[in-house]
Amino acid sequence: MTAIEMRDGYLGVPGGRVWYRIAGGGRGVPLLTLHGGPGFPHDYLEPLAALGDDRPVVFYDQLGCGRSDRPDEPSLWTLERFVEELAAVRDGLGLERIHLFGHSWGSALAAECLIGGAAGVTSLVLASPILSARRFRLDAARLRAALPADMTDALDRHEAAGTTDSDEYQAATREYYRRHLQGTAMIEAPEPLLRSRAGSNDALYEHMWGPNEFAFSGTLGTFERTDRLGELGVPTLLVCGRFDECTPEATASYAARIPGAELVVFEQSAHMAHLTEPDLYLNTVRDFLRRHDG
Repeated sequence: MTAIEMRDGYLGVPGGRVWYRIAGGGRGVPLLTLHGGPGFPHDYLEPLAALGDDRPVVFYDQLGCGRSDRPDEPSLWTLERFVEELAAVRDGLGLERIHLFGHSWGSALAAECLIGGAAGVTSLVLASPILSARRFRLDAARLRAALPADMTDALDRHEAAGTTDSDEYQAATREYYRRHLQGTAMIEAPEPLLRSRAGSNDALYEHMWGPNEFAFSGTLGTFERTDRLGELGVPTLLVCGRFDECTPEATASYAARIPGAELVVFEQSAHMAHLTEPDLYLNTVRDFLRRHDG
């Protein structure tokens, strides 16, 4: 891959400062990326920097994680404040016109911004999207039930006993993650993913999401935007992995509610298709963005 120039800095947002990085600087409309979590910083999305030969690619660590400020103030961890944060990033960087990319929780944030009337968004990529807490819980319960019986038994026993810090419980959780987050095709976690794990904020994650991926009990537990997806109003690409916790069936159901939406499922991947099948992923996103630069 041709070397992509990077520049970074800090911006003031409601509640503190966030760190940003801009990769590349081609003539295309800038791509602004929203990472997952909440509280799981941008590093694992770094393969998207390769799109910087076409356009600026903007990453930032949302407040509370990565290189951004970490205020010890739970009142800041609201969807509404993260929407305001995104607007402040756009304003601070002069991003009047953008393509918007949201992965996992970032897809919920992206959808919320557009439904709320954000202007200047040329197109939208919803990657492994979470747009319905109810649907996510149903799928997580089904995927969890498909684990080996000794693991589902361990999960049930330790949750009932309040011993979820036990080695047995954690081993079963790691197997769920191996299957449906990292994906079995990814033998070892790549370095950017390890950096995101090291820079994550567990307290923020648990407050908004829950103690783990299948115990969805945080403040986002009532998030439902399925009935408003027709309001997005921009060309939209939805992508996910075949073995994704954000399942192909759920992703297809969202796509069906968005007029003209495109859907791509990466057959060898789980939740991190951009890491598992990077060439195909980048080509898919690059083609979509180029078609909607006009």
